[in-house]
Amino acid sequence: MIGHFADAAAQARFRDAYDQAMTRLPAPTGATVVPTEFGRVHVHRFGDAAGPPLVLLPGRSGSTTMWEPNLPAWAAARTVYAVEVLGEAGLSVQEREIRDAGDQAAWLGATLDGLGLDRAHLVGVSFGGWLATNLALHGHPAVASLSLVDPAYVFGRFPPAVVLASLAALPAAPAFVRNRMLSWISGGAPVEDEPAAAVIAAAMREYRMGVPPPAYPSDAALRGLRVPALVLIAGRSRIHHPRKAYERARALLPDAQVELWPHASHAISGECAAQVNERILGFTDAVDRKGPP
Repeated sequence: MIGHFADAAAQARFRDAYDQAMTRLPAPTGATVVPTEFGRVHVHRFGDAAGPPLVLLPGRSGSTTMWEPNLPAWAAARTVYAVEVLGEAGLSVQEREIRDAGDQAAWLGATLDGLGLDRAHLVGVSFGGWLATNLALHGHPAVASLSLVDPAYVFGRFPPAVVLASLAALPAAPAFVRNRMLSWISGGAPVEDEPAAAVIAAAMREYRMGVPPPAYPSDAALRGLRVPALVLIAGRSRIHHPRKAYERARALLPDAQVELWPHASHAISGECAAQVNERILGFTDAVDRKGPP
């Protein structure tokens, strides 16, 4: 399946929510549309600092709008590229079916190549963490480091409650059911008047996703990961068993910096924004000081 909006009116409704949420972000310093064999990938650029940039990969249906709590700090220190995920609602346009994890790595790798990046720090939240890890596992040479913020389906499988809650993401689900699911995933935070949550809700309602289910990384694959990694596991996360995910990450990535944040929910990147911002900048600065392996 190729991801698409239900119709022109659905796309317009989504774009209204998207544009409203984008007004809360710093003004982009540029934008690039990168052609890949799977479609056209839209990438916003923020900041113009020298050195290896941050490449941001959002959570499912989150688009660039979810980075409001993080962009001011990150763009002040580094150039930041915010990728609109291919096959999900946003400004990217899918043109060919994405069949598996190899295809996911192919379009994202082609995006980094099209941006002219030979060294970049990937920052992924939730499903964005899976995308970042998947690209590193496929050996793309531009990946300087991974910052994985409560990554989905990387160190722990989905509990049954998450699988059941995903039914609320279906387009026919009532708005109040969808909002309750988003609030539940976010640890109980209210979502009704939150612009970024409105974008996610609009994406679920108006867009038909064209992405395959994620492939769960094997123990052997993760043991072979040689990229510097920072892994932040939210102690109140719903998307996996936090303690088990933390222990699996520690066991399989002994050289990584793996942390369990006991009081954080899956919305950790916004809920603990100041701490997450500082932690990721400190980690990527340290990686750059050490230099490429």
